[in-house]
Amino acid sequence: MESAEEHAEALERDWWLRTLLVLQAPRAVFAALRDDSDEAASARQEPITAVVFLAGVAAALAAARGVALLDDDTFDGVLVAVWVVAAGGVQGFFGYWIAGAAVFAGSSGVGDAGSYRSNRHVVGFSAVPLVLLLAVWLVRVATFGGDVFRDGGADHGALAVALDVAEIGLYLWAAGLVLLGIHVVRGLSWPRTVAAYSVAVVLFAVISVLLTLL
Repeated sequence: MESAEEHAEALERDWWLRTLLVLQAPRAVFAALRDDSDEAASARQEPITAVVFLAGVAAALAAARGVALLDDDTFDGVLVAVWVVAAGGVQGFFGYWIAGAAVFAGSSGVGDAGSYRSNRHVVGFSAVPLVLLLAVWLVRVATFGGDVFRDGGADHGALAVALDVAEIGLYLWAAGLVLLGIHVVRGLSWPRTVAAYSVAVVLFAVISVLLTLL
């Protein structure tokens, strides 16, 4: 007979597999998220933590590029890497909790919102495409080196444009998964799903801008 520990390990393995499956069959993964029991939520906590952290690192790389971090004489390649990892962890988890709250608030206005935890988990699994941004950044840095993080660096041309397009596409993919997740997990009609999603997007944008200004 399977012990409680073995059962918990099996559940966690299932959620690690679903973390990959969300790229291929997201509807099935979101349907499984309807189970908001403590046991199910605990089993998917580690995969979500990994996804959120890696997505945060990808976002921090974009931020480092945006502020041309290597134009600051106090930074070198090693410090940029340390900054990206540290900032990525903070940015990823703040974004996860804020986006989860925004989705929860949006869903609350149109029907049964479920728990804040289940809405965070929708956001967490929707962020899986953002992990693929790391591959985009690997190509970018391997090709252009430190110029990626310098203002006016040599990171331009057809490949740079293609990487930018791929990056935008992955962000749109993740955003689309949030929309699908709300629809499937909450069981809302599409018009109500779009309404909840719209409120969530506005709230997330407003909170993000306010935090930036602080």
